[in-house]
Amino acid sequence: MTCLRSLVTACGVALLAGGLCTQGPPQAQPQAQPSSSTASAPAEVHSLKITILSTMLANEGLGEWGFSALVEADGKKILFDTGERPNTVLENAKELQLDLSDAQIVILSHFHHDHTTGLMTLRREYSKKSPRALSVVHVGKGIFSERRGELQNIAHFGKGVSLEQLGFLQNHMIAMKKEYEATGGVFVEHDKPEEILPGVWLTGPVPRVFPEKNYPGKIEVATDKGWTEDNVPEDLSLVFNTSKGLVLLTGCGHAGIINTLQYARKFIRPAPVDAAIGGFHLFNAKDEHLDWTADKLKEFQTAQVLGAHCTGLQSVYHLRQRMGLTRRTCSVGSVGATYDLKDGIQTGLISR
Repeated sequence: MTCLRSLVTACGVALLAGGLCTQGPPQAQPQAQPSSSTASAPAEVHSLKITILSTMLANEGLGEWGFSALVEADGKKILFDTGERPNTVLENAKELQLDLSDAQIVILSHFHHDHTTGLMTLRREYSKKSPRALSVVHVGKGIFSERRGELQNIAHFGKGVSLEQLGFLQNHMIAMKKEYEATGGVFVEHDKPEEILPGVWLTGPVPRVFPEKNYPGKIEVATDKGWTEDNVPEDLSLVFNTSKGLVLLTGCGHAGIINTLQYARKFIRPAPVDAAIGGFHLFNAKDEHLDWTADKLKEFQTAQVLGAHCTGLQSVYHLRQRMGLTRRTCSVGSVGATYDLKDGIQTGLISR
């Protein structure tokens, strides 16, 4: 994170310096974990609302294989991921009467096109109203690394779509970085947890303590040691520290939802989880793995689940039954569905 101090001054952002599961329940591998670096109690978010702007189900707006959500935390807006198609998030935000022009911060959870394609459309559109709109993008270290290989099981992307168009033979984020920076926008790379606003944490790349292998196979990423299996090392999530516990927002959870929550409970605090929201990449997980995931979520005292995007409908229902939750507290995410710190999960009719 070179030139972080100058970036903070220029952008006015509060920053601290600094394959799918086919096996049985994952077993933990010993790894060093960071402890909280703050001597006093960590800051809390007092007001929090998360609205889904892109996912497959749509009670309002347009559905797609992608993910995006608008975060409103203590008066600040954050756009988390930008959807699969150039215009989906823009059109859905308009239909839901949500203004993104006063959101400066964007989080991209990882390089996959179904979380990043809408960035340039949104930046160009909202910068017409405010040059600061969507002008700072936070990403995990490795998001700009070169990729190569072939993608399996691409039926859900539609017919006639080549791997090159999907951005899996070469990382489209490399070209997008230049295009985005030409608008005056700035990328900030993270290799460790960072508190970007009081009580709002980026996980940075997540240690893979449990082998929750839930990423596409036959893809390789360029590293200092040569080409290696691409386990989406840059995958990161947002975690909010609240009086009710931690709230997790994840794009695909390629690092594993349990790995991510366990990590967050170490570097923030070992609090109950009030809600886990977003894509968990469990749509093809076996029942044994879903049972393990549900049991770990119960161990973390997870009160609510809003599973969208790649979580899978049946997987959400499986988690609900195993965790003893209800249709209100464990639901399939849809466009326009919300989580509110005060009122919990509110979904459209289609996903109840």
